[in-house]
Amino acid sequence: MRTCPQGSCPHPTNNIKGQPVDMNHRCHFSLHRTPVSLITVLVVALLSYTLTGCSDDGGEMKGGAPQVTVIKIEPKDTPVAFEFVGKTASSRRVEIRSRVEGFLDQRVYTEGTMVEAGDVLFIMDTKPFEANLQAAEAELEQQEARKATALINLNRMRPLAKKKAVAQKELDDAEGTYREAAAAVEQARANVVQAELNLGYCTITTPVSGLSSYAVMREGAFIGMAESLLTYVAQLDPMWVEFSVSENQMFTKQNAADQGLLLMPDNHSFEVEVVLADGSIYPHTGVITFADASLSEETGTFMIRAEVANPNNLLRPGQFVRANLKGAIRPNAVLVPQVAVQQGAKGSFVWVIDAEGKAEFRPVTVGPWQEDDWFIEQGLEAGDTVVVNGALKLRAGVQVNITQPDAQPPPGDAGSDR
Repeated sequence: MRTCPQGSCPHPTNNIKGQPVDMNHRCHFSLHRTPVSLITVLVVALLSYTLTGCSDDGGEMKGGAPQVTVIKIEPKDTPVAFEFVGKTASSRRVEIRSRVEGFLDQRVYTEGTMVEAGDVLFIMDTKPFEANLQAAEAELEQQEARKATALINLNRMRPLAKKKAVAQKELDDAEGTYREAAAAVEQARANVVQAELNLGYCTITTPVSGLSSYAVMREGAFIGMAESLLTYVAQLDPMWVEFSVSENQMFTKQNAADQGLLLMPDNHSFEVEVVLADGSIYPHTGVITFADASLSEETGTFMIRAEVANPNNLLRPGQFVRANLKGAIRPNAVLVPQVAVQQGAKGSFVWVIDAEGKAEFRPVTVGPWQEDDWFIEQGLEAGDTVVVNGALKLRAGVQVNITQPDAQPPPGDAGSDR
């Protein structure tokens, strides 16, 4: 048994002395048989290549100081808004009901259209009520005739009673008969008025202007007192925006106000801004008109209601909107762009540039966000210079080159994770 003639291959060969060596023979040796010295050389070379971009003096990059854009921290009183999810509701939703029993003869209005106060919506079958009115009027005439006869009889009895020509009892009976006849006339007259009302109730109108709903009952249906609902009409101007505030939210804001971190408007007169589902701002603002004094046992929240003008009927009942309550102020608030705040293993942090122009790692405590900015509760002070863009290549102690805010940062260098 002989080794490979290439010398470095440990594979044995069956070549017999005097036979030519097979030149097509290839040596197959795996990585685990590679000499340790070769691996060491590769690792050293890789580390050397990685470290060539840095020098040992001050942490500066050999390729030049990284470019960053910064902002100067200037605490100031900042208006804040509290956002809630709300739902629109009609400020006056009227049930249109029949006041009399009978058959529904006609639906006059078009379902889902705007109607004006006084518009006719339904007409009941009037024939039975017309007959009742005629009967009541006839009864009134009959009672008036009886009253007239009783009055004639009474007038006849009075002079006779003075002459003692008739007994006092007969005079008393005549006076009683007249009073009964007069009362019957009043009752008959009331029946006529009631019959006129019932006939008028056959024409059903809307008491308010607004958006009509679907017809609950159809033509030909019998309308009873137990099923008298015909439709709804919802007044659209003004509209209500109803939303809920949790007990935790209320206490959090109240504690912030007690600590002077939040200034509420006088009498809590917030301005309510309505944001529609597409993100657009509704052109009219509202005011809070009602706040429930008791906590809902089902939801654990307080119901708040705002009233908003709706002259163009843009808002409809049942829409989901966002209600932004404006009027509160955060005094001496510190705001930084969201892109400047990084997330690390121990929480949020920012990069601050010190007086020597070097990067400094600064942990911060963030509060709520507002639009594209974060409120910083702790960690930053007035005059601090915070890196906004260009933080990807930063390390503690690295010298930086501050550029103008409108300069474009390197692609993908909006921030870094730590």
